[in-house]
Amino acid sequence: MVAMLRYADGRGAAQEKDAGDEFAAIRERFYVQPGVIYMDGNSLGLLSRDAEAAVHHVLNEWKTLGIDGWMGADPPWFFLGEELGRRMAPLVGAEPDEVVVAGGTTINLHALVATFYQPTGTRRKILINELDFPSDVYALEGQIALRGGEPERDLIKIRSRDGRTIDEDDIIAALDADIALVLMPSVLYRSGQLLDIERITREAHARGIVAGFDCAHSVGSVPHRFDEWDVDFAFWCNYKYLNAGPGSVGALYVNRKHFGRQPALPGWWGYDKTRQFDMSHEWQGAGTAGAWQISTLSMLSAAPLIGSLRIFEELGIAAVRQRSLELTDYLITLLKDSGMLEPPYNYAIGTPREHHRRGGHVAVEHEAGPQINAALKSRGVIPDFRPPNVVRLAPIALYTSFTDVWDTVQHLRDIIDTGDYRLQPSERSVVA
Repeated sequence: MVAMLRYADGRGAAQEKDAGDEFAAIRERFYVQPGVIYMDGNSLGLLSRDAEAAVHHVLNEWKTLGIDGWMGADPPWFFLGEELGRRMAPLVGAEPDEVVVAGGTTINLHALVATFYQPTGTRRKILINELDFPSDVYALEGQIALRGGEPERDLIKIRSRDGRTIDEDDIIAALDADIALVLMPSVLYRSGQLLDIERITREAHARGIVAGFDCAHSVGSVPHRFDEWDVDFAFWCNYKYLNAGPGSVGALYVNRKHFGRQPALPGWWGYDKTRQFDMSHEWQGAGTAGAWQISTLSMLSAAPLIGSLRIFEELGIAAVRQRSLELTDYLITLLKDSGMLEPPYNYAIGTPREHHRRGGHVAVEHEAGPQINAALKSRGVIPDFRPPNVVRLAPIALYTSFTDVWDTVQHLRDIIDTGDYRLQPSERSVVA
């Protein structure tokens, strides 16, 4: 077991663990560049040969079928969003018709919040947290303003006690009679803290509050059970752990108890598919999560998911999660056992150690964070930096080896030993 691997075991133990590992064959299906240790799959996943083949397949269908691809392609383009949703549903614990691939993360946020945020009387506020991803904040401020509210008054942000994490007790305490909607991330993008979706949803519903979640930093890495937890809605991107390519199409979940509800931002692509080409001006939405689609799905943006999901179907999300935890456990253990959390190295781990509170990446903190990040990149280790001091390292289950993790930690040590980081700019790059 990986839990038995310690720093004292050396690089050989990591290599031995990797030899013949069941994930080794999966790694070979990804374009892992020679001489590069890719630790940024929580920001942009790598291209797999499966995804590449799927894109070529769709391109060939376009070339040979033209417009007949809408119904004659395999799978038919007309139903591709629903088909991909069906295949993705097991990753989030949903029924096939509760998930659809559509839009983008913030577009889907707008579509869902516009529907489920119904301010009435004094119940007008949306509850988020101060560590949220900025795009969610911008969108929610816009939604409040569209409803005649005041973002400074009606957008309530839970404060962090330590600047890294959010205590669920503080979320529950803030669920008062003024809250109309609670919208939380499944995983905090800086620290990697995994929030208790089940508890937040249960406590929100007990107070008559709608519960939605941004799962961009968890789907494809952490199993979810949306139906069992009675989540109202969720949305996520597919270019991180699901490896569907830069800016790929997003996805959303709507609990079937809300089927038949009028989407606040209806569009032609969310119409009942059997009648869509009636071209009626009378809205008749799909009786599924598909009703929250707005515009025509981009086939070339969705195509990589056709191949990428094949890998998850082969492995199962439980096996992916187990591997992810083993890799992050190993990373944390190496940092701790090697003395790198003490002077002169002074690294810190900003991610919870408990499995049930940890997503798929580890936040390695250092006061020279931007320089450490740049120094790693100069050595062929690809992380990313998030202010104020976080170097995010994401050992991805599908293509990161234990030897990669060992070598990354050695680079972190050597960067301090040699002072290499001091040669790097202290300002972050435009894309960090």
